[in-house]
Amino acid sequence: MASRVNKIKKTPATMEEAMDRFITWKKANGISEQTLLDYSTHIQLLYKRYPEARNSYDELENAVCEHLSQEGIKPATYNNRLVYLRTFFKWCCEHGVLEDNPLDGFKKRKDEGRSVTIDEEMLARLITLPNQETFAGLRDYALFLMFLDCGIRPKEAFGLMEDDFHPRAYEIRIDATKAKTRVTRTLPLSPITVDAISELISIHPEEWKGKAPIFCTNEGKPLTRHTWGDRVEMYGKKLGIHIWPYALRHAFSVVFLRGGGNAFGLQRMLGHVDMTMTKRYVRLSDNDMKEQHNTASPLNRLIQQKKRVGKIR
Repeated sequence: MASRVNKIKKTPATMEEAMDRFITWKKANGISEQTLLDYSTHIQLLYKRYPEARNSYDELENAVCEHLSQEGIKPATYNNRLVYLRTFFKWCCEHGVLEDNPLDGFKKRKDEGRSVTIDEEMLARLITLPNQETFAGLRDYALFLMFLDCGIRPKEAFGLMEDDFHPRAYEIRIDATKAKTRVTRTLPLSPITVDAISELISIHPEEWKGKAPIFCTNEGKPLTRHTWGDRVEMYGKKLGIHIWPYALRHAFSVVFLRGGGNAFGLQRMLGHVDMTMTKRYVRLSDNDMKEQHNTASPLNRLIQQKKRVGKIR
């Protein structure tokens, strides 16, 4: 009778080994490359700032408390640190690295999100700024159109290949492997956006075919969010405004609703799993609320509004 070897669970010897195994485990579970990078960044930042956190549980607990109580920390930053680190520590507890999770019991802070004032005239001017006589300018023009046409995430846009673009159907397809939520979705495009993307693809050198993303550098390399952020900032300075990539996604959301778009349709286009995140993009300004009220007040239908005549002299 053959001898049977029971499953042996080896505990990581160091926190570095634990992090490596944790990242490998997350990767095996289909987590996106960007999320894996975010995990690594947050974990490494903690131990870089507080190397003594490796020594004992008490020092680790003190370190995470200081890390989260940093002066001036914004709710979004606090929540990101909390979520990424707590997930890592939970894995460490399950694998015998830690006995307790130092972040158990911590709650997220309410994040109102970054306020964006949407000036449609300014957006219209922004679209006209790129020099379409250059590769970078045409690319930027096509990106501006696409971001304001369908609200795609920058990271998703930069991963699009020519096969993801369907000009005859006026749509682009975001494969699950490229989507933040790991769910495939198809986004409709306006004719002007389709024309701009088609023109951009037409000037790609033949050797780029099947290799370079649609929106790439003039050397055919993938565009990064940092490079795009610098480009957007440059255009913003020309207009005298501060603008960043995700502001375009917010702008799409608000203008989409102002134009009569449905909130649930917006949720699907943005790729949100529920309405929680969508609500952050669709807060209405005071003027928006007044316009909505003037248009949709039930009294408009229930009571016939009489014309009023003032005092006649």
